[in-house]
Amino acid sequence: MQNHASPQPIPLSKIKGIGPAIARKLNALGIFSATDLLFHLPLRYQDRTTVQSIGSLQSGHAVVIEGEVTACNVIFGKRRSVVCKLKDQSGVLTLRFFHFSAAQKKQMVNGQRLRCFGEVNINRGSAEMIHPEYQRINASDPLPNSTHLTAIYPTVDGISQTRWRNYIEGAFAVSSNASVETLIDAEKISAIKQALAADLFSSLKLLHYPPATIDLSLMSTGMHPLQRQLAFEELVAQRLSHLLLRKNNLTTPAIAIRSNATLEENFLGGLTFTLTDAQQRVLQQIKNDIAKPQPMMRLLQGDVGSGKTIVAATTALQFISQHQQVVIMAPTEILAEQHFETFTAWFANLNIRTGLLVSKIPAAEKKQRLTSIANGEMQIIIGTHALIQEQVNYQNLGLIVIDEQHRFGVDQRRKLKDKRLDHFGVHQLVMTATPIPRTLAMTFYADLDYSVIDELPPGRSPIETVALSNDRRGAVIDRVNNACQQGRQVYWVCTLIKESEQLDCQAAETTANELDSLLPNITIGLIHGRLKPAQKQIIMQHFNAGDIQLLVSTTVVEVGVNVPNASLMIIENPERLGLSQLHQLRGRVGRGEIQSHCVLMYQKPLSKNGKQRIDIMRATNDGFVLAQKDLEMRGPGQVLGTRQSGANLFKMADLERDSDLIPDVVAYSDKLIDQNPTVAKKLIRRWCPLASNYIDV
Repeated sequence: MQNHASPQPIPLSKIKGIGPAIARKLNALGIFSATDLLFHLPLRYQDRTTVQSIGSLQSGHAVVIEGEVTACNVIFGKRRSVVCKLKDQSGVLTLRFFHFSAAQKKQMVNGQRLRCFGEVNINRGSAEMIHPEYQRINASDPLPNSTHLTAIYPTVDGISQTRWRNYIEGAFAVSSNASVETLIDAEKISAIKQALAADLFSSLKLLHYPPATIDLSLMSTGMHPLQRQLAFEELVAQRLSHLLLRKNNLTTPAIAIRSNATLEENFLGGLTFTLTDAQQRVLQQIKNDIAKPQPMMRLLQGDVGSGKTIVAATTALQFISQHQQVVIMAPTEILAEQHFETFTAWFANLNIRTGLLVSKIPAAEKKQRLTSIANGEMQIIIGTHALIQEQVNYQNLGLIVIDEQHRFGVDQRRKLKDKRLDHFGVHQLVMTATPIPRTLAMTFYADLDYSVIDELPPGRSPIETVALSNDRRGAVIDRVNNACQQGRQVYWVCTLIKESEQLDCQAAETTANELDSLLPNITIGLIHGRLKPAQKQIIMQHFNAGDIQLLVSTTVVEVGVNVPNASLMIIENPERLGLSQLHQLRGRVGRGEIQSHCVLMYQKPLSKNGKQRIDIMRATNDGFVLAQKDLEMRGPGQVLGTRQSGANLFKMADLERDSDLIPDVVAYSDKLIDQNPTVAKKLIRRWCPLASNYIDV
């Protein structure tokens, strides 16, 4: 590992074609220098090293072909297009361009030779490419074949693949071996057996320009030794960024909170249920944390219905008894309102003042609430993103509880934490019902202590899940009718509010009207995100009270809603949702002692992925199993919420594929942060350049 001074970064302005506007786009991706561009690694590769004959083409393959233009015309149909015929010795191919300029059309004159790259579509024996990349060829100056695979890069609007290739070529032109510091000694890592290039600069060059002779199967699966070496380095950097975040946090003083046993006994004694062993264990871990003069940072994980909210409420009590305010941030207004009602009922006899702050409350009422928050009169403040708005001032913010943390970015936690006015840190309890696979926990949550409520309250019956296609809709409606006639309540969840031409979903409004006419004796309610908070609150109160038998809803009921008498959940178009979201929705039933059912009503034909998701949902109610499957199927960006990092979560690593590296990653990063913090910071800067935005959360 090198210890000499770091090379000075080469600014983006030194690279041809990068002006201020493009530089801003690159900065948003965490690219600030030529070296950062070298670490903008390909997603995949295309083989453009050989020219194929037109007669040998197969449908669905992306290939390079060369030929002579024999005809080129503008065709006026549903959409105007340029259609060009290209022939070689073996056959004829059609090129079609829907977006074209007059200059482009003029280039394609009869007799002009073109080299094209694109995906082939063969229809009724005729081969076609739509919008291929192409170059004109002069007869006297034939184009050489590419000697390396062509990289495809992650991108944003306004930067084409051709531009990425030009920028990266420019970055290599102004860089050298000395530009890229070797920060990790890969030979010492047991999981990486070999490194093929002599230095990191050569390794990067090989990854951007792999020779045609390279093992493409290894490259395409990310298992080439060079890819593994960089994946290891990136995972180390990712973990280091969270360890540093934790280290910084522990240097901030916080007010130590003593347990108030009398208040806690009064509170818990007034409830209609007792805490499970798991809840008591987790509560003790939290009390141990907050008793220290440094901020708690604890992730509380518990499956749907395991009782995280009562743990948060009991924790809040300890702070209130020491004149500290508590903030509870929920991802949706409906969940914030539900928490507000729950906390108000629980604390009714303890003279604790609870308030609700959401965006859509009337101005005069909002002003009044802001005043009572600022002067400390409001002790527990429950709300949505409204809690971090500039005009919200807290008198004495002691505890932040984030519910369903995967819906919030780290930046939002930072803004809330910064609302404390003095030099003390704020204790944080981050809750999730989305179980976090071990590989995620060890990399993305290394800054948090980790608690799990691993048992459900007694009396819960497992939910039976069935899948039916939409052509069995009549039978599903009969089932809803039967459940309501037996005094049960039902959820019917749709994935859109209004009809959409692009998406083949039944909209909630249409469905509510349809069910209203088919089930005239059933009381039906409709709820979606565009209703005003007061309207939603009234509908949920009626549903809670049993006055509404069938609640038609969008996914706003996904989290937190608790109606024990609801025993049937219909989810339309489940193939459109991830496993964790489906699990959350299903968790709205099965909250009482009645046998509950969930019907997944899918649209034919089902994609392979959609079928797989539905099969998994039918097979298990275990949130951990579902979370692991979700990670495998959708990747960490979806499971975490990509807001966590502000860009692609990984440039090279893949948590599922590289899980065997994790033990070495943990050992290496834990040692490095203590023994060589300078190198640790360089690694974070290289792989997580945007982490500095939230390193003090």
